[in-house]
Amino acid sequence: MSVPRFAGKTAIVTAASRGIGLAIAERLVAEGAKVVITGRTQDTLDAAVAALGGPSTALGVAGKADDVEHQAATIRQALETFGSADLLVNNAGINPTYGPMVELDLGAARKVVEVNCIAALSWVQQIHRAWMKEHGGAVVNISSVSGLRPSPNIGFYGASKAMLASITELLAVELGPDIRVNAVAPGVVRTKFAAKLYEGREDDVAAAYPLERLGEPHDIGSAVAFLLSPDSSWITGQLVVVDGGITLCGGVE
Repeated sequence: MSVPRFAGKTAIVTAASRGIGLAIAERLVAEGAKVVITGRTQDTLDAAVAALGGPSTALGVAGKADDVEHQAATIRQALETFGSADLLVNNAGINPTYGPMVELDLGAARKVVEVNCIAALSWVQQIHRAWMKEHGGAVVNISSVSGLRPSPNIGFYGASKAMLASITELLAVELGPDIRVNAVAPGVVRTKFAAKLYEGREDDVAAAYPLERLGEPHDIGSAVAFLLSPDSSWITGQLVVVDGGITLCGGVE
């Protein structure tokens, strides 16, 4: 019997109490990993931990993704509980506004960059110091197809995801050969976070996709697992588009 791809590995997945983050954690656990998941509230994290198999498999640490003390505490608890911090998925992201960029509140814009970009970099810096510099590892950042071309009404969110893709490339150059850094750019996935992009018109939105459906969280989980695994050992600094083909048609929704 073959050894699971992530046997003996510990993954930290941010914003993983539901949606894409939880699907990523589920896939990693299914392939042998221990996971440490983060989110804003402990109750939802506890429910997710139970769904992932309980405390022998998963640990939930509540906090804000852009809080450096929370980041440090999460990594420390991963090391204390499971003995390593081999894999990191920066899934946390916010989009507090919807509408024209010219009307965007600049305070909200700064917060988007803080959470979607600077926090992701900080997580990498901290896990690098605590574990990966000495032991190696793999990182996947969750970007978006909205960072590839203009996306009306969520334009600054897209700009932040373009920045995250650039950060991914730079980190890949700096951290090789022992640490690989890649990113995934989902299209519209059926989650609470993306509901405004399809709610009440899902069939019409899906019809624009060559594969004629919206994404599901497990679609992203599969791609992330590949990029974290030894199967992608010669891939770094790449942005893998997982979008049902929508960008082939010139769209992002």
